[in-house]
Amino acid sequence: MKKVLFIDRDGTIIIEPEDEQIDSLEKLEFYPKAISVLSKIAKELDYILVMVTNQDGLGTESFPENTFYPAQNKMLTTLKNEGVEFVEIIIDKSFSHENLPTRKPGIALLSKYISGDYDLANSYVIGDRITDVQLAKNLGTKSIYLNKDINNGATHTTLDWDEIFDEIKRDYRTANIVRKTKETVIEVELNLDGKGKHSINTGLHFFDHMLAQLSQHSLCDINITAKGDLEVDEHHTIEDTAIALGEAFLSALGDKKKIERYGFMLPMDDIIANVAIDFSGRSWLQWKVKFKRELIGDVPTEMFSHFFKSFSDAAKCNLYIKAKGENEHHKIEAIFKAFGRSIKQAVSKNTSNADVPSTKGII
Repeated sequence: MKKVLFIDRDGTIIIEPEDEQIDSLEKLEFYPKAISVLSKIAKELDYILVMVTNQDGLGTESFPENTFYPAQNKMLTTLKNEGVEFVEIIIDKSFSHENLPTRKPGIALLSKYISGDYDLANSYVIGDRITDVQLAKNLGTKSIYLNKDINNGATHTTLDWDEIFDEIKRDYRTANIVRKTKETVIEVELNLDGKGKHSINTGLHFFDHMLAQLSQHSLCDINITAKGDLEVDEHHTIEDTAIALGEAFLSALGDKKKIERYGFMLPMDDIIANVAIDFSGRSWLQWKVKFKRELIGDVPTEMFSHFFKSFSDAAKCNLYIKAKGENEHHKIEAIFKAFGRSIKQAVSKNTSNADVPSTKGII
């Protein structure tokens, strides 16, 4: 699903003069950092950009329909030269202060975005007026308010475009998965662009330790809460956690544009662990690991291959896992660390490739 940035013009992209008239090139002044950050968004993220503005008091009555001021054309050309293009420019030309459905915060002119093709819950309205905040609520998006007033109900308030980038990137590749069965309830929160922060509670202490390694070494923020029938055994909890985690990665990766796709080998003391991953859209596991113990901590060693098989099926990825060494604890820990590093490499963005990393055009 497509995510959208609905961006106001005056006071957000450009500075609005005191007379509210952008009627000459001399009055055109960009909001600080707007150009550089919008260019960064266009290069690194896959948001659709839509300009939405009320046109009161700007004098467009004297110009033909769909004709912009030279200043507006200059603004758009400057942004286009930096790789920033709006798929649509929506201007209300009712020239009325009445609360019409075509005017922000009305959504009449944005009706086509209210469909299953757009992920409005993870989209944003960015603007400097309270009507922009209300527009976000009416659309069901988040809001970023460029204003000193913090008592406005906005999702985020700032005067800095760098903060805007950090805010939308933080929520850009995320997923929340809840898996409920008669045997388990699993909740997973994932942010691919995190810092390796984690909160994990599955009821299996060694399993928690391994999942923490995955988060730490992938730099993905991962929160997992699992409530399973451990009184029966560990199987259902580990399997369903792997499925929910795999579904979270599949969801957060979206259309997989610009990702590296592949990833890793890692030494740890007496162990060499090799984990290769391909987020190919196809599931496959090659498992070449032997254990000499039945348990490591409170986890049966037979469940590790099942964890990775369940993850591979849910995430639709290829996994090749091989490890050799003497210490069994080190062996599985090295595998999870290498797994994390492999994911880190595979989900990282390659901004020089605007498409998916496949000759098929889809993965």
